[in-house]
Amino acid sequence: MHEEQKTRSATPPTDALRKKRAPTLYAIIVIKLLKGMLFVALAIMAYTLSDNDLPAEYRHLLHLLRVNPERKFFADLALQIGRLTEASVLWAAAGTLVYSLFSLVEGVGLIFRVPWACWLSIGESAFFIPIEVYELVHRANRERFPWVVFAILVINVVIVWYLLQNRHRLFRHHHLHHDAQ
Repeated sequence: MHEEQKTRSATPPTDALRKKRAPTLYAIIVIKLLKGMLFVALAIMAYTLSDNDLPAEYRHLLHLLRVNPERKFFADLALQIGRLTEASVLWAAAGTLVYSLFSLVEGVGLIFRVPWACWLSIGESAFFIPIEVYELVHRANRERFPWVVFAILVINVVIVWYLLQNRHRLFRHHHLHHDAQ
């Protein structure tokens, strides 16, 4: 009898236990939630700056950062900022807020392991892969290698691959519960 109990306790964890332990899923959830909060903050910042004198704010920022405003990059950026209108900044803030909600909804949905959140995360991450590949190909030829774009590409590929490979294991309990009703 004791032998049988030892054998049972030494067996691999049940599917329910394996479902609960998903460190990669937890990392994806953290990424989605942090990204969502970052974009909420950017939307709020854009909204609060929309009625300011953006060129003056930009010059002040360059001064604080002790950056030479005469360098081509910063001068070109100043021209672009000078063309912004309050309406365009408000539209950008609204778009950024809507985009942030996708990431936040994905993160919360993944926490509760609802299948639609898995598919939303796969779709959203997969959407950006061709854009990131395009950026890598075109920017790597002109500038130094864009490591940030490469890192985002790798993260998105891992998210898509992991969720596709593990969607049945991670989200099955919702199907079983729904099918039983």
